[in-house]
Order: sequence, then C-alpha cells, then structure tokens
Amino acid sequence: MAEINQMGLFDFHGSPTPSACPDRFANLDELVSHARNCQRCPLASGRTQVVIERGNRQAPIMIIGEAPGQNEDETGLPFVGRAGQLLDKILASVELTDRDVYICNVVKCRPPQNRDPAPQEISACNFYLREQMRLVNPLIVLLTGKYAMTTILNIKEGITKVRGQWYTQDDRWYMPIFHPAYLLRNASREKGSPKWLMWQDIQAVKAKLVELRGND
Repeated sequence: MAEINQMGLFDFHGSPTPSACPDRFANLDELVSHARNCQRCPLASGRTQVVIERGNRQAPIMIIGEAPGQNEDETGLPFVGRAGQLLDKILASVELTDRDVYICNVVKCRPPQNRDPAPQEISACNFYLREQMRLVNPLIVLLTGKYAMTTILNIKEGITKVRGQWYTQDDRWYMPIFHPAYLLRNASREKGSPKWLMWQDIQAVKAKLVELRGND
C-alpha cells in the first residue's frame, strides 16, 4: 500500500480560465448543467454530446476512464461501447451492479479519431472530475488505464507494474486497473494474462468493499 503524493493529485498541466467554473458545485445536477455548455478546450467544437456520468451518484465505487469513444459521444454516457460492455461483465462477475458504481472519464468530450487526450484537455476537465469525486465521495476509486492513473495518482510507471495495488488518500482507496479496451485486445485467459490479472483485481476490489462496509 502506498500513499498518494498530495501535490500530484489533480495536478494541472495547462492554464484553464479560472472564471470559467465556480469554486465548487452545490450538487451533481449543477455540475452536469455546467459541463454540457463547457467551452474550456477545443474538443467542445467537435463533440456530439458531453459525456459526464452513469451509475449511482451515491455509489461506494467510482470508476474513472480516459475519454469517450464514438458510442459514448453519441449516447452521452461513459463506457457503453464494447469496452463498457466488458466492464459491466467484469463487475457482474463479482456481483457488483449499477447500484455499486459511478462511472466517469478524465476527459468529458471525445478526442478526434479516439486519440489520446492532450494535457490541456485533461487540465480543462480536471475541475469537473475533482468535483465529481467530492460530490460522490466514494470509498473506492478504480483508475482504468494510463491517463486515469497519471491524472489522479501522478504515477509515472506503466500500469502493468502498478495495477492491482492499493493507494490511499483521505480515507479513500485507489486501485489502477487495466482498461477494458486493453483486455479486448488481449483475449487470453491463461494464468498471468491481462484478463486473468483483472479477475484477481476485481475480486480484491469486492473484498475491500465488503471489508469497508463491515467497518461502517
């Protein structure tokens, strides 16, 4: 178990206009309304919809992805394409449902051709993500993929080296995990494969949730 470097948490990599957002939102409805009209970075000009959230706003587990893809851009919901369907199956394998999770992304608008989000785009959306974490106030945060991990934990190592490890900050537990899209590209279920490792990780997540709920 490791401690998050608080100076790295939510580290900004650009200069979003301070006046573009309030100091904080009163609730998630206010955040959603504001985000749908966001013009803080160039991604706004090419989006179909702003992709903000799905799941239970009082969930004990928050799952943070990287950026919306085409299906997400069209529906306005995160993780609804093939990767999202696999994520739902992974959660269901340990009896986690929509009641247990709140899902969002580091970046709320789709980058062109599904490219990686740029630093200024991550920075522009950082305030929304920070406020989502504060308002949902989950017990556990799962970070899917490189950009979620580096944005939140400021870890520079590859995700294959740190996935499955727990990190703590402010009584909250964080775990980097493989992005479901990566699992789709690595179909093997043999011991030591990404899918096998994910199965170990999601079982650990369920066990931690049971432990934390038992301590309430």
